[in-house]
Amino acid sequence: MKVKTMLMTVVVGMPLMASAQNPIVHDQFCADPTARVFNDKVYFFPSHDIPAPKDARQDWFCMADYHVFSSENLFDWQDHGMIISQEQVPWGNPTGYAMWAPDCVFKKSASAPNGKYYFYFPNAPKGGRGFAIGVATADKPEGPYTLEQEPIKGVSGIDPCVLLDDDGSAYIYWSGMGIRGAKLKDNMKELDGELQEISMPRRQGNNGNAAPQMPPMRVGGVNMEGLPDGFKEGPFVFKRNGWYYLTFPWVRKEGGTETLAYSMSKSPLGPWDFKGIFMAEHDNGCWTNHHSFVEYRGQWYLFYHRNYYSPSKDKMRSACIEKVTFNADGTIQEVKRTLRGVGIAPATSRLDIDRYSAVSAGTDISYIDTTNYFRGWSVDMRSKGNWVQFNDVDFSSLNDDAYVIVTAKATENTEFCIRENSPKGKVLARIKMTVKSEQPRTGGQGAPRPAFRRDQSGQWIQLTSQLDYIPKGVANLVVTCEGEGVSIDWVRFKNRPDYFSAVSTASSQPDEQGFIRRWMLLEPIKQDIRSNTVFTDTWLREVFTKTYFKDQMTIMPRDGQKVKADKQSLTWHALESNMYNVKLFRFAEKWGQQTYGSLFWGVTVIDCQQDINNVRLAAGSNGASIWWLNDEEVLLLSGDRRMVEDDGMSPRLTLKAGRNVLRCAVINGPGLSDMCVRFIDENGKPVTNFEIK
Repeated sequence: MKVKTMLMTVVVGMPLMASAQNPIVHDQFCADPTARVFNDKVYFFPSHDIPAPKDARQDWFCMADYHVFSSENLFDWQDHGMIISQEQVPWGNPTGYAMWAPDCVFKKSASAPNGKYYFYFPNAPKGGRGFAIGVATADKPEGPYTLEQEPIKGVSGIDPCVLLDDDGSAYIYWSGMGIRGAKLKDNMKELDGELQEISMPRRQGNNGNAAPQMPPMRVGGVNMEGLPDGFKEGPFVFKRNGWYYLTFPWVRKEGGTETLAYSMSKSPLGPWDFKGIFMAEHDNGCWTNHHSFVEYRGQWYLFYHRNYYSPSKDKMRSACIEKVTFNADGTIQEVKRTLRGVGIAPATSRLDIDRYSAVSAGTDISYIDTTNYFRGWSVDMRSKGNWVQFNDVDFSSLNDDAYVIVTAKATENTEFCIRENSPKGKVLARIKMTVKSEQPRTGGQGAPRPAFRRDQSGQWIQLTSQLDYIPKGVANLVVTCEGEGVSIDWVRFKNRPDYFSAVSTASSQPDEQGFIRRWMLLEPIKQDIRSNTVFTDTWLREVFTKTYFKDQMTIMPRDGQKVKADKQSLTWHALESNMYNVKLFRFAEKWGQQTYGSLFWGVTVIDCQQDINNVRLAAGSNGASIWWLNDEEVLLLSGDRRMVEDDGMSPRLTLKAGRNVLRCAVINGPGLSDMCVRFIDENGKPVTNFEIK
């Protein structure tokens, strides 16, 4: 394939579907992610950090609602929108901003024989103290959810987690007065067991004196025994190979930040054998971490959070994912944080290569906009030989007409390559940037000046290149700097629309609107046209009546037949347009020797069962065109036109019984080319009662 490169306008900050390059949601803060598998999809239910309103504490967590996200490939994530807000909770404080870590499970029961989704969430109760845990139910994981009128009695705390055991029993765990756990009744809304009165500790008064003794609380469940000393919260319990795992954020040293730790047991309520940590403290000082485990298609994953999009405030967190590996004895190997995250990335997704898998020395990442961190990062390769690698890209959906889009900024005359698997790997595309004050040309003499603007930084631009090579299946993507330094934001591969299909039947019909889509098209004849202002009637007739190839006005070409036009060897192609307007520019792009400054020839045969009288040929073209029916000129569309259906009308014509030959020529200079044509009757209705051969 020929490399075709052009510069285009960059578009920054457009909303996109979230993708699993850590963090996995790019347009809002998502903390405390609980992941579950429902209907062969992964759903995750996070809390939703928001900036604190004026009437709320400014240095604390602020969460007012819940969203739910889902994915089948762990790369592309769909936001199903808000499912519950604090204003909707019957028993909750509508301005509490305390909707912290939630959970959701699916269970069939006597009261719900077809099964229900049970969503558990903490909130501050109206006029009460502390926290309570509420329940909402739905028939689908994305809702709508119906809220219970009261919270679960006997549960005072936050961060609920529910375990469904192999025998159908359900257990709920929460943090508050330590980490506690209890069995649930079959209705999934009540604790199974007696509540106990627990004395509450005396609090310090505002004046430094002891406050009055708080009244005892009636709580359920048991305190989890065997856990380490130190602050613990956010329990998540799961079962694997007969072992129960109680996992939790843990501050292992005074003044430190949270690790993720775990204990194991052969019983759902312990006692527990503490095993240690499986994720160390965040290296950027983010105080909290909160997590969940999920097995999906044979692989275990850890969901957790970190303040990637809020580096100066750790109360605004973002969800991330990593793979998990277990040892032979069931213990968990330490999980290392990565930028790349997980999931095989479709090549047609936005690939933020600053979320790299590997990188060379001399390469770094930086925020694009420190006033809007959701714009993400760029990867900065400072000199020739620098490279960045982004693993697990699936190229299988690309066709031969695929191209690549890259957003980048650089100094003048920077060149970089997109390669397969390694910094010395096979080149997919080689792109050279030229940053100048004037609009650059692409292609040869007479080539168009493409759209080219700079964003507010003055240098971010978008580049598009046809691919030299397309990998088979899943491969690693490597971008290498071949010249001066370059910064790259993202890469995306796209398929050009399938504008044409090969002819597979002896004949076809016009479409419902009468447009003729089947044509024999000749690869474009090169023209030296710098501007369409020359398209006067006189000039066009001279161009259209000039002889370019043998038997020009009588030829009935065959598919694959070649003709000689001046120094060009051109081929005829039998094609069916997939659109009502025949995209000549795309035809030239795929089969031609040039795309601009082109003269196109087309021939088709119309076969009628009987004479069709008093019809008109109605045509439109981008550029100028001429139309002949049975060797007679019937329509000339002159001037620099835009393609509009029925732009020009012939005089009244007769489509005779038997074969009618329709020929056309379309010419254009520095613009895209296409055309459409049909016959209409005396009432302006499309004529469709003929065959096209």
